[in-house]
Amino acid sequence: MYDAVVLDNDGVLVGRTPFDTLREAAWDAFVSLGVEDPDLSHVDDVAVGVDPATLTDICERYGVDPTEFWRVRDETAAAAQIGAARKGQKTPYDDVDALRALDASLGVVSSNQQETVDALLDHFGLAGHFEVAYGREPSVASLSRKKPSPYYLERALEDLGAETALFVGDNESDVRAADNAGIDSAFLRRPHRRSTELACHPTYEIDDLHDLVSICGRAPTDGPA
Repeated sequence: MYDAVVLDNDGVLVGRTPFDTLREAAWDAFVSLGVEDPDLSHVDDVAVGVDPATLTDICERYGVDPTEFWRVRDETAAAAQIGAARKGQKTPYDDVDALRALDASLGVVSSNQQETVDALLDHFGLAGHFEVAYGREPSVASLSRKKPSPYYLERALEDLGAETALFVGDNESDVRAADNAGIDSAFLRRPHRRSTELACHPTYEIDDLHDLVSICGRAPTDGPA
């Protein structure tokens, strides 16, 4: 049915990063730019989900350049997540091996940093599964390109030469990004999403990645030698 399947990374392929880890990384970004005691609410604002306007306002309060701050913040966040993976605190889900059975080209699109996505896929030996993997570049402009914007998803689909594609995610923004790109979506109800109520309608709701085999078809295998 689909010639390409694109997947989100955190919460789909690998476990999510605890908020405290991202908060600490955001705090370190402030400190590295000379802000020794930032307001914790501002730290939380830039730890996850910040938009360009909020970022600019916060940076103006502390007299730091938004472009430089965001570059440093993304560097500290990437280092924290990669460190967590190397310590065994962030690991792949057990069902990732199901991707080997899919009869489709595979890609990754994440709102996480490109550095983080590349490092995690490499660290866990997953990079070989995917023909393309997109995360954000460390720029303020990238904040407007996060899902539900289809920006990175459309780049991946173009690279894959996809005519029919499915996007798999665990957030409402993933479903909306697929809608905005004009493709089907699968909402993955990992344990942390069992009770999530969506304000949009994915094409499928699945319990784990094995469900994709029945949706997408099983890859042909060679017969016994």
